[in-house]
Amino acid sequence: MIVSTSVPDPDPTSTSTNPAEEFIEGGKEAGATFWDWFTGWPLHVLIILVVGIVVLVLLRRVIGHVTERIALGAGTPTTDAPARGAWRSYLRRAPLVEDALTMANPLAHERRAQRARTVGSVLRSTANVVVGTIMLLMILQDVGVNVGPLVASAGVVGVAVGFGAQSLVKDFISGVLLLVEDQFGVGDTVDLGSGAIGTVEEVQLRVTQVRAFDGTLWYVRNGEILRAGNLTQQWSRAVAEVLVPVGADLGVVRAALGRAVDRVHADPELAHLFFEAPSVRGVDASTDFSMTFTLHAQVRPGEQWEISRALRETAQEELRTAGVLGAEALEPRAEH
Repeated sequence: MIVSTSVPDPDPTSTSTNPAEEFIEGGKEAGATFWDWFTGWPLHVLIILVVGIVVLVLLRRVIGHVTERIALGAGTPTTDAPARGAWRSYLRRAPLVEDALTMANPLAHERRAQRARTVGSVLRSTANVVVGTIMLLMILQDVGVNVGPLVASAGVVGVAVGFGAQSLVKDFISGVLLLVEDQFGVGDTVDLGSGAIGTVEEVQLRVTQVRAFDGTLWYVRNGEILRAGNLTQQWSRAVAEVLVPVGADLGVVRAALGRAVDRVHADPELAHLFFEAPSVRGVDASTDFSMTFTLHAQVRPGEQWEISRALRETAQEELRTAGVLGAEALEPRAEH
């Protein structure tokens, strides 16, 4: 007798997996794997980039805002709301003097604006380099690159480049210091040594352009400027030397020169150029034939030459009127 044993067919729903569930499970595993990877160095790099960009933007905005306020003259006590209290009024005196000197020089505002914007440009470039370098080193370190040898190599290369371009670096650093310290600016008459005497036409970070009286344009490297004489900064002094015969009466000469300086100081076309009344210093030199009297006055910057010419011309007129000077007054006397 044969007994047949039949095995029931398995339920297909119990042995097979739903494709939708497989896709969901695979998506979860892939998402978990991606999140584990992303929370590693990619997230760190992203944070470094975001923070670095935000810091750089803030630095550039702060630098630009400050330099523009300096360039436009904003924020000074003369333009802001009046201060309260006696001590604040006392602190405002120095800026008032500075504003008066600025008004005396027509190009002072332009010079201040140029200096502020140039320094701002240098600071922005420096911020770009510093923040960018820090971001790059931090990213490389998070990626797994050993930045130690890289920094050492960069230091060696920087030293080599520095030795090769030390004169260029010196010019740039000197240019920045010239602008920051306001040694001279556009429109100033300067003496930079080695015959470079004239009016400053442009101040750059590497060179300064000076136009001489005869039209020669001098290009002076900022790193080579060992001394700088500014003839038109804040105020100037007009000096006029007048020659009179040795035998002239000193009292008459002094009276004539006194009338001359009073006339020049009272001239309506020249009166606004004076910071003080001109005076006669006296006899500064004497030869066998003449004595030298010096007239001087503190004047607005750049106006000393016009005032000196006016003093000399008026002094000559008064001396001739007083009979001190004649057609042959300063000629050598004939020996008997």
